[in-house]
Amino acid sequence: MRLFPRFLLSALAPEQFPQSSVPEFAFLGRSNVGKSSLINALLGSKAAKVSSTPGRTRAINFFALSDAPQKQTPRFLFADLPGYGYAKISKSISAEWPKFIEPYLASRAPLTMCICLIDSNIPAQPSDAQLISYLHSTGRRYLIVATKSDKLSGNTRTKAQASLKAALEVETILMISAKTGAGMKELWAAIEAAADEASPA
Repeated sequence: MRLFPRFLLSALAPEQFPQSSVPEFAFLGRSNVGKSSLINALLGSKAAKVSSTPGRTRAINFFALSDAPQKQTPRFLFADLPGYGYAKISKSISAEWPKFIEPYLASRAPLTMCICLIDSNIPAQPSDAQLISYLHSTGRRYLIVATKSDKLSGNTRTKAQASLKAALEVETILMISAKTGAGMKELWAAIEAAADEASPA
């Protein structure tokens, strides 16, 4: 299945969020975890800007995915959220969260699933656990994906996955690589399944 992505807008306040009734998927994670790279790999384009400087995404960037290039009503939306946990800017990023990111996660009606990115090459971070706890408290559906798994060998990858599951107290973590495409089919399947469940019959 081919989808045609287009950038919609960048939002810095709830009143700027796009009007939509289609399933929406939010991408969250620590700064430099590879959110933009993963979104681009999913879209098959360079719609999301990739920066070598962590924390450059300061707004929620919305993308529409349609079945046809000029189709006005998209099949679903992707939302690229600002990263968290980067020391040099974490205070300024954190200050923005209550203004528009927390309202988005708590109240955004079309939000179908949060895709939480963690780095498979490092131990689970406190900020990752805090995000998952927050999503639990809001009742949001989420999927944890561990990025950059291409840097790990088979046995090391299995151990890293088990360690992350234990640390974050979750049953499922999808190991993924935007570089090699590993895990991408599984991620698309999860997105499609959640979209189908959210869409009216």
